[in-house]
Amino acid sequence: MKIMQLSKNIDPKKYLKELGVDGGGVSILASKMDHHIISICDLSVGAANILKQDALSIGADLAVPRGTVIAATPRVDCILIATTRQLEVLSKKELAQPFELNELAKKLKELLSITKPKFTEIMGVINANDDSFYQGSRFKDTSAIDAINKMIEDGADIIDIGGVSSKPNSFSISPSEELNRVKQIFDAIREQKLYETVRFSCDSYEPKVISYALESGFKIVNDITGLENDAVCKLCSEYEATAVIMHMQGRPKTMQDAPSYENVVVEVYDFLQERALKAESFGVKDIVLDVGIGFGKTLEHNLMLIKHLENFLTLGYPLLVGASRKSMIDKMYPSSANDRLSGTLTLHLEALKNGASILRVHDVKEHKQAIEVYKALEKI
Repeated sequence: MKIMQLSKNIDPKKYLKELGVDGGGVSILASKMDHHIISICDLSVGAANILKQDALSIGADLAVPRGTVIAATPRVDCILIATTRQLEVLSKKELAQPFELNELAKKLKELLSITKPKFTEIMGVINANDDSFYQGSRFKDTSAIDAINKMIEDGADIIDIGGVSSKPNSFSISPSEELNRVKQIFDAIREQKLYETVRFSCDSYEPKVISYALESGFKIVNDITGLENDAVCKLCSEYEATAVIMHMQGRPKTMQDAPSYENVVVEVYDFLQERALKAESFGVKDIVLDVGIGFGKTLEHNLMLIKHLENFLTLGYPLLVGASRKSMIDKMYPSSANDRLSGTLTLHLEALKNGASILRVHDVKEHKQAIEVYKALEKI
């Protein structure tokens, strides 16, 4: 007899089929092999006690604070631990229960509907300015076109071009100055029809710059303000452009001055949901969400968002993550921007595992290789 503990990250159906389990049994057994740990915040104590009993009755469990059974406090936080099969049963059971349990049942159904993306796209970064935090991403005029062609050769699916630095403590510039920085690059893209080879993204929140980009063949608007400006929403709708909606607390000049959240995952989720609904109200059909790593967040906030990225898949849109060479890595392992490739790859592969579809990177070739290796591991 030989015994081997299997990884928790395997594809249960693949292993069950290889074992020779019959068709009907594969789905049932796979659902029992897939465990969920779900945080539920601010639940009424009455609902928590009902949910605890219902969970126990089907073999699941609910972790609750001391005193919950005697209603020591009116509302509690708790953690639900269940298999996929148990969640399916519980989501139906709670529909008939009082308090907020009906709403909880609907949320459980949303969680069960999550499917991890089957594709990954690499977004290369081109900064047409002199003050972006990573010098290796700064290009101008013809050197930018050379860099674009190299990124295409290395495997980029999207190339994101911006004329303004959004690093902490950076200053804004006028729309005219911003356009002046990127105009020659945009013109070359249009004249050489490079947009037929790769998709281009405009990293801006200024309508004047975005309009010029879209006229030059760009298909994506990457807005760090999360479509704050209605005019940007209208442009995305008019040109049928993909809108990347990012979360940022504050503005680049002040965003790292003691950022604070009660629950960063919940608050970023609510913001992205609200802005996605706004985009849809303007007729924007293609939406990508970005939790905004490094934009008004501490190291812990950033790590929490990457670790719990799967939660954002319930919003129903592709997720973009951009942690490339950011200073959060320096807080874990002292380093300059030039020495953060290894940390970047670690963060991005974790984001990929947790549901990211697009990685915004400075190092295209290295990410292409890492992703191919990751995909090979996922197939085993």
